[in-house]
Amino acid sequence: MGVILSTEKLCRDFKIGDGSVVHALKDIGIEIEEGKLTILRGRSGSGKTTLINILGALDKPTEGKVVFGGRDITRLPERVRDDIRRCQMAFVFQSVALMSGMTAYENVEFGLRLAKYPYEERDRRTRECLRNVGLEKRMFHRPGEMSGGEQQRVAIARAIAHKPDIIFADEPTAELDTATALHVVKLFKELVARDKMTIIMTTHDPSMIDIADKVYTLEDGEIVE
Repeated sequence: MGVILSTEKLCRDFKIGDGSVVHALKDIGIEIEEGKLTILRGRSGSGKTTLINILGALDKPTEGKVVFGGRDITRLPERVRDDIRRCQMAFVFQSVALMSGMTAYENVEFGLRLAKYPYEERDRRTRECLRNVGLEKRMFHRPGEMSGGEQQRVAIARAIAHKPDIIFADEPTAELDTATALHVVKLFKELVARDKMTIIMTTHDPSMIDIADKVYTLEDGEIVE
């Protein structure tokens, strides 16, 4: 296992209405180890969501670079970045973003279609992933018929289905009660241990810190520990 993703002198500035500049990220240098759960922690406004968006090729830095799989992805054409996001990365957000008219099975299978997963393997893989998150008996229920924790587990099943190299989870437990949130993070740990997945998760919840393999703390756009 080595370093799958790293940043060098990463900065992100935003211009606001009066013409002034907000320095959201300042000289960020981190290394993400393959097959580990890394947590980016910090209060609201600390820069952790901005950072995870840049790591996941959803945004570009003002300065610096992101190296993923040996390539500086900040310099790649947008079409190539789209392909990397679709096939090598996956995302789990605070708002689960499931298709409300689709069942859990259909949500996961649709994600496989977007990732161009082989047609003949989709049914087996969809069922396998829902089983892995403990929803084999709920796979034909729609999101509105499920609890918040169950919906988040469907989102995780969708994220892992196409076997991405790395998963980005931005505050995935923020809207869950403590017991359910801990269950979701325990599921992440199981995926890391069993499937050697690489997961980067943001949180402001200190109760999650002990579960991580590595923690970076952000404050005012800088890594402080």
